Amino acid sequence: MKNIDTNLENYHYRKTNIIQILQDIQSEHNYLPEKILKYVSERLKMPLSTIYSIATFYAAFSLNPRGKHLCTVCMGTACHVRGAAAILNEFERKLDIKAGETTGDMNYSLETVNCLGCCAIGPIVVYDGKYMGEFKLKDVAAVLKEKE
Repeated sequence: MKNIDTNLENYHYRKTNIIQILQDIQSEHNYLPEKILKYVSERLKMPLSTIYSIATFYAAFSLNPRGKHLCTVCMGTACHVRGAAAILNEFERKLDIKAGETTGDMNYSLETVNCLGCCAIGPIVVYDGKYMGEFKLKDVAAVLKEKE
């Protein structure tokens, strides 16, 4: 776990840096593997339950493997009334997965959120970290094709 030790060293083995440590782990692995969380718990002398409570509190963290591409559809009220449900359905149809799932080839993960705080330009889709406002149903195919 050389990379993890380097990560922990960069943060001086301080428990107060746990969020940054978890962000780095997630960035490298695309999720937070249980084996690594146990190792971090031991090295920081921090209860594993505390690490899990942090990892499950923040929506940015995932305990399950995610695909190479992450697509998040905002389902907040403003986005919903502007067609977010139809957009989500189209992503599900094209990817052949449901929200919360990852394609078998680990290329795509599809998620929903309750609000991204961009209500004025909804519906919002975040694709690989890029916010796309005023998203239209026809944009689904274009976004997926672009990533092939």
